Amino acid sequence: MIYPHFPSKSSNINQTKPTISVKNQKGGKTMGDPTAKGEDFEKKAEKKLSGWAFFGHKYEDASDLFEKAANSYKLAKSWDQAGAVYVKLANCHLKLDSKHEAAASYADAAHCYKKSNIRESISCLEQSVNLFLDIGRLNMSARYYKEIAELYEQEQNFEQAIVYYERAADLFQSEDVTTSANQCKQKVSQFAAQLEQYQKAIDIFEEIARQSLNNNLLKYGVKGHLLNAGICQLCKGDVVAINKALERYQELDPTFSGTREYKLLADLAAAIDEEDVAKFTDAVKEFDSMTPLDAWKTTLLLRVKEALKAKEMEEDDLT
Repeated sequence: MIYPHFPSKSSNINQTKPTISVKNQKGGKTMGDPTAKGEDFEKKAEKKLSGWAFFGHKYEDASDLFEKAANSYKLAKSWDQAGAVYVKLANCHLKLDSKHEAAASYADAAHCYKKSNIRESISCLEQSVNLFLDIGRLNMSARYYKEIAELYEQEQNFEQAIVYYERAADLFQSEDVTTSANQCKQKVSQFAAQLEQYQKAIDIFEEIARQSLNNNLLKYGVKGHLLNAGICQLCKGDVVAINKALERYQELDPTFSGTREYKLLADLAAAIDEEDVAKFTDAVKEFDSMTPLDAWKTTLLLRVKEALKAKEMEEDDLT
């Protein structure tokens, strides 16, 4: 008997079916590409806006499409395109008189631009803040003022950083968000000192210290604020003013005179009075060995030391 021959399964192992690759080409990109998807959603949104529809409907439809476009651009890490689309989305929300949504969209645009274009990021945050102020959302406005300040700080533009940290502090204070307000004020005083606006820095540090004394959570930071104020006093180089300030700080907080912060300031004031650079250096080293000084304090103390050195050399030249 002759049996029909059936090919075994193993004989087909190496045979592969031809696959058909279907690509929807669009500007050289497949539709699986998030940038292409973003561009497609954006074009559809623009088409909705240019068409005719019942009042409001076209802006609602376009908003949905712009949001999808922005999300696609974010997936593609096309930050400029995402930012630009969020601005278009904000404009749609404004047409619908939805200020809150528009403000949120401007903030989203800013966060995209932050990765590629600081100028645009700041501009969008300004738009967001203005809208939040219009609808009385002071806490959100404060947050975004602080964010603008941080961007200026990042750019080393301390003058503008001060302006926006001050605005943020005022709004946080009006909303009784004391901790955030104080954080912003500290930034203002630190930058003011870096710009040699020492009296402004002193006034702020002393004000924060006074406010913190009556707050159980914040009172432990008082000695730090007084130390910062005292270092700014040292930068002014007026020994009489420094000693008067130390007396005032003891009256403000009777426990301050028993702290290492007070001892450091008193020792440094004495070293300045005696024009003794070695004594000044030893006092700083002793404190730093127990409590490491941060970059800001180190920078200011180096300024004081250099001024003291110059004075000492001047005295040597005269003898």
